[in-house]
Amino acid sequence: MWSIRMLVSALALTLLAVSVGSWSDGNLSGAELTRLYNSPVYLAERMKRPLGSNSFQIGPISHSGVRVTLRDGSKWLIHKGQNYGISSQTVVTKANQMSSDWRVVRTGNFQGRKTVGDFVATGGSNYDFLFDNCHWASIRMMNQ
Repeated sequence: MWSIRMLVSALALTLLAVSVGSWSDGNLSGAELTRLYNSPVYLAERMKRPLGSNSFQIGPISHSGVRVTLRDGSKWLIHKGQNYGISSQTVVTKANQMSSDWRVVRTGNFQGRKTVGDFVATGGSNYDFLFDNCHWASIRMMNQ
């Protein structure tokens, strides 16, 4: 079990290196990447938006993810989709790049008990349209 967790952590760390920008200039160094991955999450918000260019959302005809807030107040969107990442389909992006179409569905106070890395690992590395999509991943992240 420990080796699987280490593998998932290594994959998530690689994913973060590819998919997020730093607090400063958009390029994460090893130390910044590690800091983000290990950052405690204080607030998590499950969010939804219309799928693609649709102006409406109905159940699964939408996209969902989890916006997390860290101790320093920075916000990051953790979400999943087919071909979103290289080593994992769950990716992390700066929340300030989110459109105004996103709406909060559920809020959770994690009080620093989980890290960004925990959310990425819980989101999962594989994507399946029916059984492991953005909706299932965001539900798992909020329920961890």
